[in-house]
Amino acid sequence: MIEKVLIANRGEIALRVIRTCKALGIKTVAVYSDEDYNSMHVKQASEAYHIGEAAPAKSYLNQEKILDVMLSAGADAVHPGYGFLSENDDFARLCEKNKITFIGPTADSMNLCGDKMRCKAAMLKAQVPTVPGSPGLVKDADEALSIANDIGYPVLLKSVYGGGGRGIRLVTNDNELLEGFETVTSESISAVGKSAIIVEKFLEKTRHIEYQMARDQHGNAVHLFERECSIQRRNQKLIEQTPSPVVDQKTRDRIGELVVRASEAVDYTNLGTAEFLRADNGEFYFIEINARLQVEHPISEMVSGLDFVKLQLDIANGEPLPFKQSDLKMNGYAIECRINAEDTFLDFAPSTGPVPDVIIPSGPSVRCDTYLYPGCTVSPFYDSLMAKLCTWGQTFEESRTRMLAALNDFYIQGVETSIPLYKTILNSEEYKKGELSTDFLKRFNMIDKLTEDLKNEKINKSEAAIAAAIVHSEYFKSRIQSDSSASANWKNKLD
Repeated sequence: MIEKVLIANRGEIALRVIRTCKALGIKTVAVYSDEDYNSMHVKQASEAYHIGEAAPAKSYLNQEKILDVMLSAGADAVHPGYGFLSENDDFARLCEKNKITFIGPTADSMNLCGDKMRCKAAMLKAQVPTVPGSPGLVKDADEALSIANDIGYPVLLKSVYGGGGRGIRLVTNDNELLEGFETVTSESISAVGKSAIIVEKFLEKTRHIEYQMARDQHGNAVHLFERECSIQRRNQKLIEQTPSPVVDQKTRDRIGELVVRASEAVDYTNLGTAEFLRADNGEFYFIEINARLQVEHPISEMVSGLDFVKLQLDIANGEPLPFKQSDLKMNGYAIECRINAEDTFLDFAPSTGPVPDVIIPSGPSVRCDTYLYPGCTVSPFYDSLMAKLCTWGQTFEESRTRMLAALNDFYIQGVETSIPLYKTILNSEEYKKGELSTDFLKRFNMIDKLTEDLKNEKINKSEAAIAAAIVHSEYFKSRIQSDSSASANWKNKLD
């Protein structure tokens, strides 16, 4: 049985794993870079070890260094979280070789899931519908052109080794395809050192709906319901909810059976996610398996009543699933907002720096997974995600209004955040009616609506006086003038 877990990650996901391990009496080992020496996960773990410089390649992606810590600390298992090494089959294989339990799928299964083309072939063999496109890798831009003209524009150029929205380009004509082919190839080589491109039909007005799945080492498999993840920017999710407003029980069962079939097709063990695009006509198309715990897993925990990290540990320990599909029931509605350190008006550019003060929302059915505390720092070296704010309600409307109240209570000083945008989205009639799609922000002009909301925001006289005093202070002016990258942005805001 697992007794000590090294968490090969940082931030809120490291804290999330530590929380469950503490409840189970399992010791935890944190690793940290120069940048994270004062981070919360370092303070909360049973032990903590420095692994290198701030750059991920020299710390959180340094497999040999992390292995050294696992061995010296006596960890018998590793939880990779998400990002970094979580879907790196070489790292999983390194753990297997050294008799360390990798809390996730096997290296072979992960390798298959990570190769979009081989995974697609496995799905077709298992009769899981996939998006129309190239039957295999395209060898060059000319072949991509031929396929695109056969299936019709628009099409997506996708790197087999992409992920998290990277290595994907939407093209609408031959010229864009030729240019995009070079870009996707270079992005893939830059990210993972190799490139292989496939062409897929771009389905307009689609929804991104994913299913949580679990399969133990004895071949028992279930799905843990769906999540709607359609509200995105640059192919990366912003707001998720469960259940999806367009999935009834009959559809849930039908697609759920496909998900179980998909997990069997790649011999998947532990928790993972099967992702689908839902076309406007209601058809579902498999796109990929994420071989790890998802960022948005808390809302599935809220409606299922399960602790997914505990379930991961149990499966890794060789225990059979403690339930059958018929035992699982959805209870209520849950929403997650990814609280990112980004400037919405600068094309979601990262916003970094000290956070002098923060107030974390709380209350009935409010959950916030975060690494923030007063005096912490948002680092430029890592992902912009600061917190996962989740709310549950007996009805969708109860969950939505709780989320709005929690967003209003969330105070983060020192960096720009995505909170104002989320308020605009959750207040929009389109969101309330469930008119979701992957182009939601653009289709309903959400950035323009956010601008109007900010213009119409009521400010009382005392607040206005304080704001004016700050803006006209010599200290404020000197800070803005000393930061050339911020000057233009702030000038627009002051105007």
